[in-house]
Amino acid sequence: MTPAPLRNIVIAGGGLAAWMTAAALARALRGRASAVRVIETESDDWEAAGAAETSIPPIRMFHAIVGIDEDDLIRATRATFKLGVEFQGWGGGGYIHPYGAFGVDMDSVAFHQYWLRQRSAGETARLEDYSLSASAARIGRFARPAADPNSVLSTLAYALHLDAGLYADYLRSFAEARGVRRSRGKIADVFLNGESGFIEAVGLADGERVGGDLFIDCTGSQGRLIGQMPEAGFEDWSEWLACDRALLSLGQAADPAPLTRVTAHRAGWRAHIPLQDGAGGAFVYSSAQLSDDQAADELDCGPKGPAPLRRGDATAPEPARSKPRLVRFRQGRRRQMWVRNCVAIGAAAGFIEPLESTNLHIIQNGVVKFAGLLPERDCPPALATEYNRLVSTSLDRLRDLAILHYKTMAGALDTDFWRSRRAMSVPDQLAYKMRLFAARGKVVLEEEETFEEPSWIAAFIGQGVVPGRTDPRVDMADAERVRTSLARMRTMIREAANSMPMHPAYVARICAASRANASGPRG
Repeated sequence: MTPAPLRNIVIAGGGLAAWMTAAALARALRGRASAVRVIETESDDWEAAGAAETSIPPIRMFHAIVGIDEDDLIRATRATFKLGVEFQGWGGGGYIHPYGAFGVDMDSVAFHQYWLRQRSAGETARLEDYSLSASAARIGRFARPAADPNSVLSTLAYALHLDAGLYADYLRSFAEARGVRRSRGKIADVFLNGESGFIEAVGLADGERVGGDLFIDCTGSQGRLIGQMPEAGFEDWSEWLACDRALLSLGQAADPAPLTRVTAHRAGWRAHIPLQDGAGGAFVYSSAQLSDDQAADELDCGPKGPAPLRRGDATAPEPARSKPRLVRFRQGRRRQMWVRNCVAIGAAAGFIEPLESTNLHIIQNGVVKFAGLLPERDCPPALATEYNRLVSTSLDRLRDLAILHYKTMAGALDTDFWRSRRAMSVPDQLAYKMRLFAARGKVVLEEEETFEEPSWIAAFIGQGVVPGRTDPRVDMADAERVRTSLARMRTMIREAANSMPMHPAYVARICAASRANASGPRG
């Protein structure tokens, strides 16, 4: 007997999680997108519109899968490009986690092993000097990667900074143009089938009952639908990730740099996210160390943002701030994100503070994996089991990278918050990764890793985890050959970075192309 196809899919929730899901399903279902209905609900979660969002390179894959033109998106969402994250006050003082490769491997040995040997021999070049993304970001320049693998420009990778509200609007228009239906309402009831346990309908506060075959929970940490499923449970990560509050704001800035800046604070951290004509801010902290009123006072009266990038004598003015929005959150994940005919996506499935800009990726990862396992109306349990395995593993790996930043924190921030973070035990798999890197500079990559080897190397080295030994094959290489090869790499990278356009000029060129073609046909 042929399984019955899905007829009606209900997405409950608002903001980015709901509309990224709707846009992806509109693409996956193609001519049947009218079967998708979004019930927009109010949310105080991070995913709600009204701040700036910063992404990681896989966001480009999501846009390609869905069919979104990147230049059009940049023009519509005040977006800027992003070559990495600058951590100020972390590790031994600060570093950049760049997107893209470090140097070139030699004789089947990872490049960073040669850099480590040169460092122990007195070489002063920084690891980031061998990254085109970091070198370009330091001087405020940007270009898209080259397709030619022989070009140093092919080593670039990038993401985007986005106005969250405009991005949600863009995705909403995109999805509605492809048949997705939208309504607003407050979910008052969830009706379960007494025999199967499937959700039959949601009841709205105005009395409407909305039925469906599949329900996607994008209601944020409330988990209004998945919370009805006892099997979903919740795994709390607060023992490792103690921050539980954020103040989000939008303000003015000038000369946007192609990176996100994250500055360590005595009770958490602050982020600066540049947009075309402004900037977003996030102040993430532990309420056990700082009250909400104290955090607001520090946001208003303290430094208005991290120092600008080093660009000679040029400095950017401090951004004017809007009234910040307080977000409360709990870090952890559901033990099961897909139960029967209910799938949780975004913060309803799990949340990790976006220290490494993973908010949008958590949504994207859930959406893409679900689209790849799109069920029939009976929602076979085997599909849910595989989905839960993949998404849980991915979230655990992202969690471990965030924990690494706290466990290995060094520097001047000697507060109760940071002392407790440095003293904590960490998950077994992260402890194993740390031991192996400290022993030999070996990076362990597991299934469902979002960040690849260069990102883990940047985090380990930047946070001060320096291996006691290097790969013994490095000692077999000719020392002069290694020295001249590394010097040549630095020169090529420096010259390539200096040849790239200034980041604001590159963005302005894209926006100018829109104005020039405004009267022409659109794809």
